[in-house]
Amino acid sequence: MTLYSRVRPLVFKLPPERAHNLVKNVLRPAQATRPSRAALSYAFRYEHPALEVDAFGSTYPNPVGVAAGFDKNAEMTHALAALGFGFVEIGTVTPYPQDGNDRPRMFRLPEDKAAINRMGFNNQGMERIKERLESDGTPNVPLGVNVGKMNSSDEDEAIEDYRRVFNRLSSFADYVAVNVSCPNTPDEFDETSPEHLERIVDAIEAENDRDIPILVKIGPDSPDESILDLVDVVRDLEVDGIIATNSSTSRDGLESPKRDEWGGLSGKPIENRSTAVVRAIAEHTDGELPIMGVGGVDSAESAYEKIRAGASLVQLYTGFAYGGPSTAKQINRGLVDLLERDGFSSVEEAVGADLE
Repeated sequence: MTLYSRVRPLVFKLPPERAHNLVKNVLRPAQATRPSRAALSYAFRYEHPALEVDAFGSTYPNPVGVAAGFDKNAEMTHALAALGFGFVEIGTVTPYPQDGNDRPRMFRLPEDKAAINRMGFNNQGMERIKERLESDGTPNVPLGVNVGKMNSSDEDEAIEDYRRVFNRLSSFADYVAVNVSCPNTPDEFDETSPEHLERIVDAIEAENDRDIPILVKIGPDSPDESILDLVDVVRDLEVDGIIATNSSTSRDGLESPKRDEWGGLSGKPIENRSTAVVRAIAEHTDGELPIMGVGGVDSAESAYEKIRAGASLVQLYTGFAYGGPSTAKQINRGLVDLLERDGFSSVEEAVGADLE
């Protein structure tokens, strides 16, 4: 039993958003000095050469990253790296600050090892986040920047939103994720239509002098045929990769009293679907389009399943909230054991091992 498993019942007595702010208030000062970051790293990082992954023009010390939403405003990037994550994705970042949806807007479903959120792209805006990245510096692991539109933007304004955030923050990024699949923002137009995606990518690429890798984050709820049609559009646009998947609107099989709250479902209940989407994309593209697998990752086994299904990297958020600060260490240590069990010398060798 870990220390966090003992204190988690106390943490879970707090409303989820307040508990998240408590974590932020602990991690922010903990990353303030090199000695404090070194102490975190000593306690929580697990390093092994088999875990290294070369993807999107960067070397990832391990394949386990923090998904967008946990550190929206780049306030904890150094601490998260010290806790053993191989990369950190900040955001979703919009051009201007916005409050998001009304509270309460985050709900735990402990009976299902899940969460529902309807945050609505609340963040401090690109200028404040740019200032923080300039003052704090970037972490010693790859940094992703997840970009989105203002909730009030129409289709034309949305294109400019993506362009402006990319212009302001891409110099700090090792990759940029285009978020067009969030179920918690106004659905005024089809953000995943080929025409809209093409306009977004064209606008971003016009600013992309440094050839920053561009990834598109997709949702899990469409039929496979529609998802693969979208993947074909992404390939035609020469986007560098896919993040699969965002949270879900499905409520199938949930037991928690909070199951009827509206918003995006994350955690264990979407694990199988997100892994199926990863596998479908990898098979459809013959493994040629790099994939980040997200959804239900909370253990070495769940991470390994997505890797064997075709994901080069994996991300988690809800699994981290339930597992606590040793989550990345436990997953990475377990991954090494699983690789050795199956005769693989590295994560990269295991990617797509289950594909036909």
